[in-house]
Amino acid sequence: MITSMVARRAVVRMTQRALAVDMSACRLSMAGVKHVRQFGASVVACADAAPIIKHKQSPGEIKAEFRKQWEAQEERAKLGGGLERIDKQHARGSLTARERLEVLFDPGTFRELDMLKAHRCTEFGMSQQHYPGDGVVTGHGRVHGRVVYAFSQDFTVLGGSLSETHAQKICKVMEMAVRVGAPVIGLNDSGGARIQEGVDSLAGYADVFQRNVDASGVIPQLSVIMGPCAGGAVYSPAMTDFIFMVEQSSYMFVTGPEVVKTVTNEIVTKEALGGASVHTAISGVAHGSFPNDVLALRAMRTLLDYLPSSNDKSTLPVRDATDPADRPVPALNHLVPDDPNMPYDMRHVIQQIVDHGSMFEIMPKTASNIVTAFARMEGHTVGVVANNPLTLAGCLDVDSATKAARFVRFCNAFHIPLITLVDVPGFLPGTDQEHGGIIRHGAKLLFAYAEATVPKLTVLIRKAYGGAYDVMSSKHLRSDANYAWPGAEVAVMGAKGAVEIIFRRDNSQEAMEAHAEDYTARFANPLVAAQRGFVDDIIEPDETRRILCHDLAVFRTKKMPEINRKLANIPL
Repeated sequence: MITSMVARRAVVRMTQRALAVDMSACRLSMAGVKHVRQFGASVVACADAAPIIKHKQSPGEIKAEFRKQWEAQEERAKLGGGLERIDKQHARGSLTARERLEVLFDPGTFRELDMLKAHRCTEFGMSQQHYPGDGVVTGHGRVHGRVVYAFSQDFTVLGGSLSETHAQKICKVMEMAVRVGAPVIGLNDSGGARIQEGVDSLAGYADVFQRNVDASGVIPQLSVIMGPCAGGAVYSPAMTDFIFMVEQSSYMFVTGPEVVKTVTNEIVTKEALGGASVHTAISGVAHGSFPNDVLALRAMRTLLDYLPSSNDKSTLPVRDATDPADRPVPALNHLVPDDPNMPYDMRHVIQQIVDHGSMFEIMPKTASNIVTAFARMEGHTVGVVANNPLTLAGCLDVDSATKAARFVRFCNAFHIPLITLVDVPGFLPGTDQEHGGIIRHGAKLLFAYAEATVPKLTVLIRKAYGGAYDVMSSKHLRSDANYAWPGAEVAVMGAKGAVEIIFRRDNSQEAMEAHAEDYTARFANPLVAAQRGFVDDIIEPDETRRILCHDLAVFRTKKMPEINRKLANIPL
């Protein structure tokens, strides 16, 4: 009997539990809850309150749903900040970040990395602003068939401002470029640090700067300023090897016009403060400027065609030698005036010597009294440094010495042979030059030539006076081959100035003229230099190309013993 009572109580308890479940289901139904999904299972509350379990989603259905989400995110990433902001970018005459990459790379070769990487900031409303890619497009592709890495900042996304993750994307492609030995190009269009992230953004800049330093001399680093580049953002391109700017739409400055006005009460526009015309002609920060995005990017492609992929000598580009090495150049017999005081354009001389007259000049608007350019000799890249008598008679000054020293050091870092064409009356005199540090800046060029271990060939075109003779890749700085044209002068200074010092007590007009003629007869030719071994040979001008091509082939296997030191301390 006891057992029967226990059994009845158990049945009652089970019935009560069932009723409780039914009542709960009814409440769900009345609340309008029709479907509750969890981990792929479907629970449906029906009118009769009886729960029905639907089948789980198949793996194929789960993947299909994910694919839709993934494709939606990619489409959103490709739109950047949205169609309205893209239209504004086009209205300014600028391309978008992705359009720029399409122009830069060979068609269909760009492969994007980290397309969906997004910031994690939640401060100041940033949790509501999510853009896949975080304002920078990164990846790699091919330029003239060679691998190149790049990042392109997207001004339509939060003004292209740099965040922690934005910096991480840039650092990643820079590290990969070093790892595989490929150039890296930065297309800069950014309003600066993302203020909402505070110190994290500043840390991101510093991380990028460190990668710039690590890559220096290992791979070519190139920058194109295609929009604003202000504050700390300017220092990354400043540490790259070459900077191009787009005219009227790009600018670089540490402090903008508003800050300048607040601190100094000076009113200045962005263009006047840090536009392309300022940095290519006055400050020397940039190496070239172009009217629009497309021309700037095409110029970058042209420059890349002269450069190696890395400091591995085997990556130097070699093109088919379609211009004969022994091609005579009779024009060189007439291009240079005999009068040492007559100006001429040294670029015309360079064009006669190099393959097909083609060269890519670096910093053409800065310190035009010296020419720095890449060219080819028998299909091989060479760096050319030449005094240009068309400006300041070809004198060396603060700006020209700095310009040439930077170029020489780049060529030395990447195994590019150097050809130096000399027509220099000395260093530019004056208080402006002395106060501006001509001693220190002139020493940079001397130091750069002296430490260079690449093949160095020098031709004295018309004159080489004073200390400038020594600085311009003279035999004393271990130049491999030095030549002089028959009319070249090598002396401490010109005849007139020399006799005025030597014979200052005998200052009669007739005596001075006689002394000047005697000085000219003795030093206004390269014979003494050749007798001392400071010039390897005196050559006819029309033989210059043939001889240089021959020497470049000979010195291609040049090796220099390394000096046991950590690094040299160039006078910066």
